[in-house]
Amino acid sequence: MTTKEPRPPTTDGPQQATNPQRLSRPIGVGVVGLSARGGWGAGAHLPAMSAAGGFELRGLVASSESTARAATERHRAPWFTSAEELANAKDVDLVVVTVKTPRHRELVLPALAAGKPVFCEWPLAVDHREAEEMARAAGQLQTFVGLQGQSSPSFRWLADLVREGFVGDVISATLNSSAQEWGSPTDEGTLYTLDKRSGAGMMGIAFGHAIDPVLMVVGELRDVVATTATRHPQVPLGRTGTYVPMTSEDQIAISGTLASGAVLSAHQRGGIAAGSAFWLRIDGTEGTLEATASNHPHIVPVSVRGSRGTQPLAPMLLPDGYDDFPSLSRSPIHTLTHAYARVRQNLLGDAKTVPGFTHAATRHRLLGAIAESAETGRRVEL
Repeated sequence: MTTKEPRPPTTDGPQQATNPQRLSRPIGVGVVGLSARGGWGAGAHLPAMSAAGGFELRGLVASSESTARAATERHRAPWFTSAEELANAKDVDLVVVTVKTPRHRELVLPALAAGKPVFCEWPLAVDHREAEEMARAAGQLQTFVGLQGQSSPSFRWLADLVREGFVGDVISATLNSSAQEWGSPTDEGTLYTLDKRSGAGMMGIAFGHAIDPVLMVVGELRDVVATTATRHPQVPLGRTGTYVPMTSEDQIAISGTLASGAVLSAHQRGGIAAGSAFWLRIDGTEGTLEATASNHPHIVPVSVRGSRGTQPLAPMLLPDGYDDFPSLSRSPIHTLTHAYARVRQNLLGDAKTVPGFTHAATRHRLLGAIAESAETGRRVEL
């Protein structure tokens, strides 16, 4: 990813959706939430765009003038005073929003009003109503949400294996996912994730990232029944010796019926001292697939094993054609780099798909249904 020398911001009022012919040059990116001190924007999004190629940083918005000036000096890109001003810059083709979830709506809507494509981190919103509002506001604009698990080479391969009949008809899918967060010591920067009202608790972040690529592989749920709990109502604040309250769920157990009639069960656990992990098993009439990861599956490599008939499970190697960035296979930006490569292809008119705001609203409705079922004790239709 290249950057331009700092210069006065230029704005041009609302524009139509990006013209693919205009993007034969690098895609101009404006980042909301880019700092000089790291964070997900500087530590993941910029390196992923650079690795994917074809992007150029054209502007940034930070939390204050001082942080914006520091970010400008570090990243060599002009700073803007607001997301609206950034989105209206004539050489910004894509607005990337990398701030805390509760602020997504207020920063995404002005970019959409300017007629610019938007990439927003997941969770898109604090709840399904806010997500649906943002999806409606996008209209026909291209939008992208940071559910990068769908761009993972391993999950795309798993989806192809299931679609091509490796396991036959899917009978069941079982997911077991754990997170070290939401129970282990936290810090000031992540305190907001302990509040379930933020939309950035374990339900939205860890479980959302885990269940989304699974449903891409086996199909959507048509109903769900759930049990949730907060087993860590108090969480240590670093090494201060003090504890802070947590209302976010740290136990989420669901079961439901897939559109195919197969049964899915999933358990997301938080505050696990041994660390985060991911395990998925898909059983069918003719075989079994198993996927595992040593951390959150959108961040670390996902290994696959499979069996046909009565054969034991055995490791399966990813075929050629799925991993476009093998040199990054052990990097935490590996999957995000694939996502940005597909974003660029989308903006250039390619058929490659990246989840957008409409998909994000669907996923938020699932999370809302899980919360409703856990509260009422009833199965909820989707």
